[in-house]
Amino acid sequence: MFPPFDQCPPEDIATLVETYPLAWIVTREFNATLLPLLAEPAEDGMIASLLGHCGRRNLIVPDLQANSNALILFQGPAGYISPQLVSEPNWGPTWNYAAVRFTVEIEFVEEETPEAVDRLLDHMEGSGGDRWNPALLKDRYDGMIAQIIAFRAHVRDVSPTFKLGQDEPRPIFREIVAGLDDRRLAEWMEARARE
Repeated sequence: MFPPFDQCPPEDIATLVETYPLAWIVTREFNATLLPLLAEPAEDGMIASLLGHCGRRNLIVPDLQANSNALILFQGPAGYISPQLVSEPNWGPTWNYAAVRFTVEIEFVEEETPEAVDRLLDHMEGSGGDRWNPALLKDRYDGMIAQIIAFRAHVRDVSPTFKLGQDEPRPIFREIVAGLDDRRLAEWMEARARE
């Protein structure tokens, strides 16, 4: 029996955030922006907080200074599942996806701004000696870093939805996985089916 859509182990949620770090941040005033975020795990493996940075002029900044509560929405692999992939004549189309919604309280951590930028660079470019380095900006770096501010989103609630075909009969599931052009979505479906 496949796991329900909303029951995901912490490592699946962490993998989604790590693989798809670009997330929507939505304030109580309904200002929203896309920003890359890094998961900071607790000892139990659950995501305790998310580290990011944004421009000081971003509309979310005054909103979050007035009310620190927000939603953060991550979307992983997603795709339309056509009935043409399935041999069953009375099967209807659907959409498979993996997503996570975090309810958070955001704290601005201005003193961590350079570190937040470096950690994101390490995540995206790797930490090897050949990765791009902010020092290449020379004098521009100080001016640019002054225009952004780091924040930490403390997680208060997590709502995952991994709708990846786990409710399909095994033969239909196998047909969908075999026929999908989006191999990344197929891989996520297969990984979820093994749990």
